[in-house]
Formats: sequence, structure tokens, C-alpha cells
Amino acid sequence: MKIAALQTVSGPDVPANLAAAHDLLRQAAAAGAELAVLPEYFCLMGQRDTDKLAVREPFGEGAVQSFLAQAARECGLWIVGGTLPLAAGDDRHVRNASLAFSPQGECVARYDKIHLFRFDNGREQYDESRVIEAGGTPQAFTLPSRDGHAWRVGLTVCYDLRFPELYRALQADLLLVPSAFTHTTGQAHWEVLLRARAIENLAYVVAPAQGGRHPTGRRTWGHSMVVDPWGAVLAERGDDGPGVVLADLEAARIAEVRGQLPALDHRVL
Repeated sequence: MKIAALQTVSGPDVPANLAAAHDLLRQAAAAGAELAVLPEYFCLMGQRDTDKLAVREPFGEGAVQSFLAQAARECGLWIVGGTLPLAAGDDRHVRNASLAFSPQGECVARYDKIHLFRFDNGREQYDESRVIEAGGTPQAFTLPSRDGHAWRVGLTVCYDLRFPELYRALQADLLLVPSAFTHTTGQAHWEVLLRARAIENLAYVVAPAQGGRHPTGRRTWGHSMVVDPWGAVLAERGDDGPGVVLADLEAARIAEVRGQLPALDHRVL
């Protein structure tokens, strides 16, 4: 199965961000991808955290969800919309939600980001809990590929990457990590964490990311990549800016490495 990790440099203009995402999705489809994954915050990187409140949508309707459904139908793709802001339990917060759409435009899975990023090194300060309401339930869905394999796809988002217990719980063949890693944390930890999650779970990891200098002044790490079940980086975008990272995933490779090293069967705790 050919997949595409899409890298964006989103800003505060939602229609412009959707147009940029649409172009990347078309490129992915033209290259033969079956699944295309957009990064975290693909539809909005605002001037302030609270900008998410103005564009939040109720689950099941809204401009961004309609865009994803229509693009899936138009391109004949499975699409995972990295994250978009959905209504939460109060007016001061949103859910940072990852939605999966079938090529028929049906939303087949929703995952609300569980782990909320907080970081303060004296120069950069982030606290997602100010505006985001955490989810609490791991989510996966089944993707029947053209070659006849049914892929179990686990949904995670960005900061979740630092919590390996979530990935164990998903018991997936393919782990998605749409992200908006800061340049500081990405430079230090991005690749090593992605490869570790792949190795631990003997699964493919697909990680589309925000990457570059945003109109708001924020700088994200980028380096969208695909990692195989042995921890090898199959494909990576090595520079800033929007782009499509393509890789071919083979179900036989998962069976091979899990047969050679049955670590998942050796779990005790």
C-alpha cells in the first residue's frame, strides 16, 4: 500500500490552508497513494491559541469536515485530517481531533488528542490545556487496501509520541503521528521517538508534520517521515516547506519482523 505523509506550513487563514492541503492531496492521489495523512493543525495555525475557538466545528458538520469528505471522494483516497478543532464540553476549549475518511467520504474514525503539550525553556512557552480539552480513548480503524490486506491503523497526535503505553494499547500495523513539533523539541527528539515507537511495536509509523516558518512567526521542525517496523527511515522530507512524502508499505514486512523477533508475544506487563 502506498501512503503519503503531507507536510504543510499552515497559517491563520483557513481557506488558504485548505487550498494548500487540497493541492497536496491531489499530488498524493496522482502518485498512486491509497492513504494520505495531513499534519496536526493543517487547517489553522493561529496568532493565538484562542483562535481555534472561532473555527471549531460540531462533530459531523462544518467547512473543514466537508472539505475532508469531499477531497476523499474527489481523489479516491483514504484521508486522515491530522487535527482540526471540534466543539468541547465548554465554550473555552476545543477538542484537537484527528478524523479518518474513506474514499466514499465517510468519517470512519475520530481520535481526540489525549496528551496535551506543555513546554517552557524560558524562551518558548506552550500549554495546550489552556484551550484544548483532552480526549481519553485510544482509537484505531481498519483500512482494507487494494492488495487485499486489512490494515489496523492506530491514531495518535504529536505529543502522544512521548507516551509508549498508548501505542501498545493500539495493537496496530500502522501508527499515524500527525504533528506540529516545535523546532526545539523536534531537533532533539523527533526522529528517535518515531523510530522507537516503530521498533517497540514492530509496526509502520507515518508522521506528517508542520514544517517551516509560519506567518505567525512560530517555527516547526518538519521532517515528515515514514519508518518501517525495523526502525529504518523509508522516506523523509529533509527541508522546510510543504511537500509530499511517499512510501510503499508491505504487510509481509510486518509478518517477517514479528516472526523473526516475536517481542509482542513476549510481553509480561
